[in-house]
Amino acid sequence: RAEVAFADEGEVALLEGDIWYGGDLNKFYVKTEAEYSFDHSEFEEFEVQALWSRAITPFWDFQAGLRHDFEPDGLSHAVVGFQGMAPYRFEVDMAAYLSENGDLTADLELEYELMLTQRLHLKPRAEIGFSAQDVADRSIGGGLTNGAAGIRLSYDVIREFSPYVGVEWIGALGETRDLRSAMGEETEETVFLIGFSAWY
Repeated sequence: RAEVAFADEGEVALLEGDIWYGGDLNKFYVKTEAEYSFDHSEFEEFEVQALWSRAITPFWDFQAGLRHDFEPDGLSHAVVGFQGMAPYRFEVDMAAYLSENGDLTADLELEYELMLTQRLHLKPRAEIGFSAQDVADRSIGGGLTNGAAGIRLSYDVIREFSPYVGVEWIGALGETRDLRSAMGEETEETVFLIGFSAWY
């Protein structure tokens, strides 16, 4: 997934990709996610996860491994989570992270694909973050920390390549919102998206 978000604060590029190798039961996964700010000409976030993935049911995998945040602070984490398909064909990716500083966080991502035609798809997507404690270095408060909810309209040029447009709300939640508001930071925004998804 590669997309550019157009917001009042400037444009941000998001790159997200998974590579896996293995069989039906056991796989080795590498997950990457990066956010690049065109205004500041730098990566604001850049993480890589290396995970062992084990099928526990026909639709669910248990995953465990390591995550390293190259940006913003070079922090490493232990990871455990689940990835799969919930009833009604919701794609789910959820994980908990224990940092080398002892901070426990978690996130949940949900995505659904509604086929309008054989090539045109509507894709609602949402994610939410949680922290078990305050993380001062990242201006994060305990409890729910951030959320995003959006929708993307994509068209399959071929099955493996789908450009899309969309709109998404992104915001801080709970104590994290209060902390960032007190620091004079924006706590929510709605952005226009353009990008593409691809697989091989």
